[in-house]
Amino acid sequence: MTDIKQTIAKNITELRLLNDMTQAQLGDKLNYSHKTVSKWERGESTPDIDVLVKISDLFGVTLDSLTREDGIADKTDITEKRQKNYNHRAIMFIVEGSIMLAALFAFIITSLILGRKGFQIFYFVYALPVMLIVRLILNSIWFNPKNNYYIISALMWSVLAAIHISFLYFKMNVVMIYLLGIVGQIIIVVCAFVVRPFNYLKTHRE
Repeated sequence: MTDIKQTIAKNITELRLLNDMTQAQLGDKLNYSHKTVSKWERGESTPDIDVLVKISDLFGVTLDSLTREDGIADKTDITEKRQKNYNHRAIMFIVEGSIMLAALFAFIITSLILGRKGFQIFYFVYALPVMLIVRLILNSIWFNPKNNYYIISALMWSVLAAIHISFLYFKMNVVMIYLLGIVGQIIIVVCAFVVRPFNYLKTHRE
């Protein structure tokens, strides 16, 4: 009979991979470090019962299936979840591509009508912040909310760059506007790590 510790390790690994998650992402959701998750998956240690319950709830499986050698094979919705994840990513890329396509269409039409190029570059300059706003919304709904910090950071700098380029078009250099970005970036970093002190002991206790 297979060691129960190795069975749990195999099932956790399989569930994580089927849901396209890294060890770090799984650890974040459970408030543990990726090193602890790695120990679980190597069978060097086993999660406490309360953690096993969280894992079963997270992946939509029963607690019993985590401890049985053929437990994960009995699940019929894991593939559906993975397919749904792929579909969500496809939708996000299609929407973002549509935004850029709309900017390109507007660029071509206005260039043909006016017969000159100039302000049309702003279609692309402002398309990027719009794409990031869409990604922020969809990521909040479908994916890992912790990635929002990276998206918000990129959104902030893209908006500042768009403002800077807009002023340059009118012969005005407002490069100092990026000082706002430095302050904003500090705030984003602080917000991203503000929860760490509360989870530090639990995350590093193993």
